[in-house]
Amino acid sequence: MNDAAAASASQTATDLNLDPYWMPFTHNRYFKQHRPLDRLLVGAQGAYYTTVEGQQLFDCLSGLWCSSLGHRPARIVEAVKAQLDKADYIPAFQVASPDTFRLAERIAAVAPGDLNRVFFTNSGSEAVDTSVKIAIAYHRLRGEASRTRIIGREKGYHGVGIAGISAGGMVANRKMFAPLMLPGVDHLPHTHTLKEMAYSRGQPSWGAHLADELERLVALHDASTIAAVIVEPMQGSVGVVVPPQGYLQRLREICDKHGILLIFDEVICGFGRMGDWFGAQAFGVTPDLITFAKCVNNGTVPMGGVIARQGIYDTFMQGPDYLVELFHGYTYSAHALAVAAAHATLDILHDEGVPQRFGELGRKIEDAVHTLKGEPNVIDIRNCGAAAAVELAPLPGQVGLRGLRLFEEGLKRGLLLRYTGDTIAMAPPVITTDAELEKMIEGVRACIRAVA
Repeated sequence: MNDAAAASASQTATDLNLDPYWMPFTHNRYFKQHRPLDRLLVGAQGAYYTTVEGQQLFDCLSGLWCSSLGHRPARIVEAVKAQLDKADYIPAFQVASPDTFRLAERIAAVAPGDLNRVFFTNSGSEAVDTSVKIAIAYHRLRGEASRTRIIGREKGYHGVGIAGISAGGMVANRKMFAPLMLPGVDHLPHTHTLKEMAYSRGQPSWGAHLADELERLVALHDASTIAAVIVEPMQGSVGVVVPPQGYLQRLREICDKHGILLIFDEVICGFGRMGDWFGAQAFGVTPDLITFAKCVNNGTVPMGGVIARQGIYDTFMQGPDYLVELFHGYTYSAHALAVAAAHATLDILHDEGVPQRFGELGRKIEDAVHTLKGEPNVIDIRNCGAAAAVELAPLPGQVGLRGLRLFEEGLKRGLLLRYTGDTIAMAPPVITTDAELEKMIEGVRACIRAVA
């Protein structure tokens, strides 16, 4: 963006009427009162956003965990443009594009175990709700209709659908909507324990026993009432909470013992970020269902989905073959533009060895982020795959304010960070250079000191 264009964009932004837009997950009054021009973004290329003032912001979280390849890779841009020349929208009910079948085949090919049936949605939230419906219907079809209970986890984030907020464990996402919650949902304890885990590199060695709480819930409710357990392999939205060594394996064992389905919410972990195709492979545990979104097509066009085991799909394939087996779907399931972007994304993931490159970037991030130990008010540093978080002590009686101030300091220094409460999360795109990584960490260091 040249100087004239930046000046024009800045003037246009100054004249914006901010009132009609109810911004999601945003402090609307604060934003509209301060009218921050450094938070109005008009361009994205590579690892950077451009503000209306022409400022370049390094994208420290790959958009919202979704633009893992950087912004506007040429192959993806061209694929979407080419698709528009052929078709803009193709229905998903009773008809389909051949490209959608090919995409499902490609996703199944990189999924773990016998997870080889793909149901497309438009977001991670929809993917979670879909996975819960599949799990409950699966047990009903097998003659175990009493299995309706879902077990989530404290601090878990599974989107904002009704099933997602019911199984999720982030209080702010739940408290307003208690009357809407699914009945009978229970929660495992979270695995974020500073006393035992602070400053762990990768997976903490303490905490596998926390999975045994599932046995207590089984004893409390009886296994015959429990349909599924849903967890994020690595919890991103709450601030990069990493599973203890052996924890996920223990959950798998207990689920198998009691006939409970295990769902991995891989909306953040899937398609390379963990150093493998999915967190399931990175952590060596195969679930029964995987939810995905975000990086499946680099965040270019909304897309999500569920990958199911062969046996789960087969259970639905009964009754007359002219009847619908699962009464569920979305108008925009496997949207033509989203499918085109996903094919191009998978081409890049394969051709450029992206999961392996994320593994290498993750090792660099680990070494770099832990140099922040000892900085003012830093109480924990966590990393997993190519993601990391720095947790700060909250200001007395003002939880989240230090995080907001650090976020705003980051903008001044050309960093677009992500904060959750007083935790700063970082998950830069795979194209991040060593120099950019160093600049990001040193910028965060300066921000921490500025808000001390």
